[in-house]
Amino acid sequence: MTSSTPSSLSEHDLIAKYFRPLALDPAAFGLIDDAAFLPAPDGCDLVLSVDAIVEGVHFLAGESPKYIAQRALRVNISDLIAKGADPLGYLLTLFLPNTLPETWLAAFADALEQDQSRYGIALLGGDTVRGPHGVSSPVTVSIAIHGTVPAGQGVRRQGARVGDVIAVTGTIGDAALGLRAAQGHPLSGLTVERSDALARTYRVPEPPFGIADAVRECAKAAMDISDGLVGDLDKLCLASGVSAVIEADLVPLSDAAKAAIAADPALLANCLSGGDDYQVLAAMSEEGFPEFMQRCEVAGVSTTMIGRITDPGVPVSVIDANGEPLALRERGYSHRGTGL
Repeated sequence: MTSSTPSSLSEHDLIAKYFRPLALDPAAFGLIDDAAFLPAPDGCDLVLSVDAIVEGVHFLAGESPKYIAQRALRVNISDLIAKGADPLGYLLTLFLPNTLPETWLAAFADALEQDQSRYGIALLGGDTVRGPHGVSSPVTVSIAIHGTVPAGQGVRRQGARVGDVIAVTGTIGDAALGLRAAQGHPLSGLTVERSDALARTYRVPEPPFGIADAVRECAKAAMDISDGLVGDLDKLCLASGVSAVIEADLVPLSDAAKAAIAADPALLANCLSGGDDYQVLAAMSEEGFPEFMQRCEVAGVSTTMIGRITDPGVPVSVIDANGEPLALRERGYSHRGTGL
């Protein structure tokens, strides 16, 4: 792992103090080399994914380093879960403003260490870079994650078939509402405590860890919900050459989201198309759903059937309790940085 950081610590000391304790896998060689040598486990495929998050685009400006670290790692963990994969290790790239103090790095590394323990993963290497003196630049964190899945059993977006049911884990829309709360926009019908809880849901994703085997065994196609339920279902259906219908009344909502929607019904569309849920969206046979639900329950994860895969040729639709289509101004969330 290399560093270009004008700190009171030398490059060697910075790595030794903050990142070497995270490099627990022998493949990382204690970060004394400039590459890791990671053997592929017998009988497994490697699953590789990368996500970058940028201040003012994917998280609020001035956000706590703890929350940034948790978000960066967990959005990548979410990708692995939806592929039916288990985490193995990750590479970390940090681009930091030159003005950030060493205490920021300490809090960031501490949060990574806690999540590494939680998810059974270790740092393999990476790069840290400071911005130029006198230039304001956003914090940027990129993680390239490595996971494993039994050979040939990885779950892709492609694979959904007409007649399959659509299932989601957890609840939908809390993060979209939480972004509003975190930005200081009041949500009618909510106590301060509920509004703060939604804001935390946005800041710190909780991907449904522990269900990779359920996804492998039961899902024909799957992906994580990062850019909104409807928009991401559009992507899954496009990859599978099908379409789908979602029943809005079946979409699982938290009590806080229900209260907010009761006070302002227009927020339902925001919940259906807003981003950052990091739950699993999966298509499977109707006969396979009870097993999926049971396996997820063992891991403490709730699951809900919300619709069906239909014939191609028409866009994915959302219908209300009367079977009438709901008009959505936006079908998914685009991280453009507006309003952050």
